[in-house]
This record gives sequence, structure tokens and C-alpha cells, in this order.
Amino acid sequence: MQTIWPTTGSIKPGERLPRFGDGRDWFFAKRFGLFVHWGLYAIEAWHEQDQFRRRIAKRDYTQRVHRFNPVRFDPEAWLDLAQDAGMQYVCFTTKHVDGFCMWNTAQTDYNVTKTPYRKDILGMLAEACHRRKVPLCLYYSVADMNQKHYPNAGRSYERLGPEEGDEPDVARYLEFVREQVRELCTQYGEIHGFWWDANMIGHKDPEFNAWIRSMQPAAMVNDRGFGPGDFGTPEREYVGAVNEVLAFDRPTEQCQSIGTQSWGYREAEDYFSDRYLARSIDNALAKGGNYLLNVGPRADGTFPPDAVRILRNLGAWYRGVRESFEDAEPASQLTENRSVLLTQKADCLYLHLARDPACSAVGLKPLALQPVEATLLNTGAPVETRVEVVPNHWNEKPYLWVRNLPVNELTDTTMVVRMRFGMAGA
Repeated sequence: MQTIWPTTGSIKPGERLPRFGDGRDWFFAKRFGLFVHWGLYAIEAWHEQDQFRRRIAKRDYTQRVHRFNPVRFDPEAWLDLAQDAGMQYVCFTTKHVDGFCMWNTAQTDYNVTKTPYRKDILGMLAEACHRRKVPLCLYYSVADMNQKHYPNAGRSYERLGPEEGDEPDVARYLEFVREQVRELCTQYGEIHGFWWDANMIGHKDPEFNAWIRSMQPAAMVNDRGFGPGDFGTPEREYVGAVNEVLAFDRPTEQCQSIGTQSWGYREAEDYFSDRYLARSIDNALAKGGNYLLNVGPRADGTFPPDAVRILRNLGAWYRGVRESFEDAEPASQLTENRSVLLTQKADCLYLHLARDPACSAVGLKPLALQPVEATLLNTGAPVETRVEVVPNHWNEKPYLWVRNLPVNELTDTTMVVRMRFGMAGA
């Protein structure tokens, strides 16, 4: 079908980012993922950077291995909640900045199989993901506050300097990293992503990511490791471009946590509102990106009740509007209205109210096509549309208005309107 939309300069509505043409293209079909930050830090329930932020000595922090016993961990329950929320893949923290490993690594005894729990957490999660055909991505921190060869120097996510027993040596530490990456890429079946973080030593090795993909051809590798990677990772709303651009110009995965303070479990967490998270998700997906939403499980392996509530509420919203993201492409350049976003698929335009609407009507200047039908996906109700001149724009050409939106009834969500146009001339 030829597009019925007018072109705007060199940008064509519905134009998509180039694909890789290999196993990594799963990333463009599965857009919404679950991030999980879990480790020894869940015991004190304060922050995943507990050791770094509270300057806890290595000899004291490592004693937590004797207290970690997540007897209620059930990967099936995690995946049930993720899929209820509409999430299609999982990214799991195999090793965070504290250096504790959530798999049965042969490179260090500082791992989950040496705790009272004794089981391989990553192995259990990988088995469940493979059985349910859920892509699994692995997070790995380059910074390591435990491994004796890591050159702690007081930078972010590091100890202030070496402690007793340390032997700082970058080359030997990188060999440790390489052997751990080899384990992760060869012992847990198919892996769909490798999520580097905290490369405080600044090491660069463009071949490292290619080596990962030689072992795992479908693995999307992010941009926080030793090379540029396959995709960008704007965190929370720290990167202004997330809000400024109409469409991402490279594969992008925005990451966000359900809590404002921590990514790991925090007992007294300050949670984002459902409305805030829905709009954040909508903003990224409508611009052609992916979205990775994080939950920090409790020390016993269960998701906090507030996290369960948030995922279920977001799932109810996402199930209603997901057609506006899946197989759809950014099309916000079709309108001058910068308070809304548009996506396009076949003969449909989707109007995303990712910001608070000021009134019950939305103008889409200069678009002057009248839809065959319009539907509010959140409720299934029909929506009024008109191509007209309105009093405040009396001296302009007529353009499309979407009217009588339930702005006072649906105040805790993000509204999405599907407008079906049919073929030109229909």
C-alpha cells in the first residue's frame, strides 16, 4: 500500500530505522522489557549502590553472603507479572558494582552458589525464559568493588582505594571480565542482549562486542561498554534528547525504574505514579525506541507489593494501546503540535497525548485529512474528529481537530486515539 500521508522535507512519515539484517532485529519487534536489579544489596533494602554510597568497607559488605537466602524466588512468577504488564523481554543484573555474581561463576567464590541459597539464580531464570520463549539480556558492571585486581580509585561506583588483599592490575582484571563474559555467553543458552554498565576505567576495545556476538549472534550490545554498541541507553529523563526529538535516529532503549530513589529494592521507596510511568513509556515508544522498566526484588526473591500493583496497572493500560506501538513508526513530523506525538501504521495514525492536554480538543495542523473513524484505544469509545477552521485560527486553512476527549475522566493515564483514514479518495 502506498502511503496517503504528505511528505515533510526529507523525512517520510512511517519511515523506520535501518535494521541489522540478522538475529539482532528481534529488538525492533519486542519493544517493552523488564529490567531487574537484584543482589546482596536487597538485604539492607536501601540502594543497589549501597556499598559505594555509604562507603562500606569490603570486609564488612561481603559478610552479606551469609544472609542471602531467597527461598521465595520463582522465575515463573516474575515472568507472569512481566507478561501481564505487556513486557516482552527481560534484562537481569548478573553482576552490579558491588561485584557479587548472581550465577555459578568459576572466576570467584563471591557468587550466589556460595550463599545459604546455593542455587544458580541466573540458570533458573534462563531456563524459565527459554521455556517461555522470552528473550533474556544480561547486565554486567565493569566497575567491581570486590575483585582484587579491579583498580578502585575513588571514582563513581568504586571504593576510595585498595584495601587489604587487593592487587590492582587493569590487565589482569580485564582477563577476569573476559572469562566471566565467556561463561555468560556459553553456559546459559541463547542470549539476546549484553548490557554493559559503569566502565569507569575507560577501557576501549572495539572487538569485544564483536566477540560477544560471535558467541551470541542475536545479542544486542549496548553503548556503555568497551565500544559504541548497537543501541543507546538514555537513563530516566536525564538525557534531554529523550524529550526533545520527534524520533530517535538510532536504536534506543530508555531505561527507568518504578522508584525515584533506587533501582534495587528500597523498603521506603518513593514510587512514580502510574500516570508518570505510562507517559514516560509512551514518549519513548512513540519515538521509535524501546523501554526497559526496572523492578528491584526483595531479598526473599519476590517483587514488592507496590511493584506488582504498578505492573498490573501499566499492563491494563498497555494492552489497550499497544497496537499504536507494535509495527508502527514515528510520524510526529506530520503536525506542528508539539504537545502530542503521532505514530503511523498502514492507513492509521495514532495520536498520543503524552503530555497533559490543556483542553478537550487537539489540533493537528497542518494535517487536513478527515478520518473514516476514530477510536479512543483506552476505552474503545468513538472520538469526534473534524477538518475545520476554528475561531482562534480564523485566518488559517482548515485542519484536523480531535474533539471532546474525556480529559476530566481519564486523568491518571495516557490517552491514545486511533484514526483510520482508508486509501486516498476512499
